[in-house]
Amino acid sequence: MKYFILFILFSFSLAVKAQKIESIYFNLYTDSLKKGIHNYINVDAKLTNGNYLPLTNKQITFWCNTGEWDGNDLIIDSSYKADSVVVKATVKDQPQLSKTVTIYLKKRLDNPLLKTEAEILN
Repeated sequence: MKYFILFILFSFSLAVKAQKIESIYFNLYTDSLKKGIHNYINVDAKLTNGNYLPLTNKQITFWCNTGEWDGNDLIIDSSYKADSVVVKATVKDQPQLSKTVTIYLKKRLDNPLLKTEAEILN
């Protein structure tokens, strides 16, 4: 009985490891990125068993035409002048699986300057 349980556990672990990435997708949480902050770039994998799995920089090589990477976070310098960036994600152990996306930068500030109390009272 003990060996049977070990066999089942071993078989299960092989089945889990056998799942390969079939394709990858960008699953962005926003329609635009902001300069000067960490922008999380989410990449999901579709596995051969039909399940989806979020990927990190341990499984993905990230590239962008500007900015710096910190894990899955893209940090775009505030002096960057273009209105968009190009991001590419490639599966490290399956380099033929790669996706590229153009993501636009936010143009309007989220926190406009509010009037002071004195300005409101005048």
